[in-house]
Amino acid sequence: MTPGLAAIDASAVAAARARAPGAFGASPGRRALRACFWFAFLAWLGALLWWFDFSPARLWNGIGGVLTILRLMVPPSPGEHLDDILKGLGESVAMAFLGTVMAAAMAIPLGFLGARNVATNALFRFSLRRLFDGFRGVDQLIWALAYVRAVGLGPLAGVLAIFTADIAVLAKLYAEAIENAEQRQTEGVEAAGAPRVLVMRFGLLPQVLPVMLAQALYFFESNTRSAAILGIVGAGGIGLQIAERIRIRAWDEVSFILVLVLVTVAAIDWVSARIRHRLIGRTVPL
Repeated sequence: MTPGLAAIDASAVAAARARAPGAFGASPGRRALRACFWFAFLAWLGALLWWFDFSPARLWNGIGGVLTILRLMVPPSPGEHLDDILKGLGESVAMAFLGTVMAAAMAIPLGFLGARNVATNALFRFSLRRLFDGFRGVDQLIWALAYVRAVGLGPLAGVLAIFTADIAVLAKLYAEAIENAEQRQTEGVEAAGAPRVLVMRFGLLPQVLPVMLAQALYFFESNTRSAAILGIVGAGGIGLQIAERIRIRAWDEVSFILVLVLVTVAAIDWVSARIRHRLIGRTVPL
């Protein structure tokens, strides 16, 4: 290569490096910053493992205990409490259904109030969205403990816990669905001279209602699993049966209850998935 061509190539490379420095590799400063990040990450990970007293010996002993419990779970058996188990399972499904329906019904108007294309007052919308964030930050189990204290033991506390925990999440999801709705249909209803309420009823709601119903069905399936946990703290349902049998170490009955819960959740998931896909106009394979 001649000196002239080398000079041209060098200048072209320098110009390309100036235009796109990232294409020639990270700069020394970026590499140092990346190394500091990974060092801090590994140090934090090691500190957490030390804080929680993580050790291979303790982990091995725990695995041995889990294997012992699994051996005692086979074969699953309802014992002499099949009626109580089925009643508790039905109670959990009913809790999940009632709490989800109540939360979905309340979340629809809240979703409209939190949508940018409906609530034009930015301060009101911002305050409502932060209220949603606050409610979403409290887990169902915490709400269940509070409601057990307020209304006493039983499924009512579980229903209220599911309702309170889900309403803010569904309202946020509904608000986002309303914001992403097609505006042409809304503009057509407005052009016909309809008031604001009818614009939302005939311009927005028909577009987002299938999405709202699909999300409510998904939450019903999820809440069926959650209801089994809420019963452990006294909020009714199958969780109470699980807690009692764990306390007396009746592991074969515990495994029978878990199998029933899994079958129930799978059946609800199968049905709700087909309903959801039918609502949004898709087919789902078996």
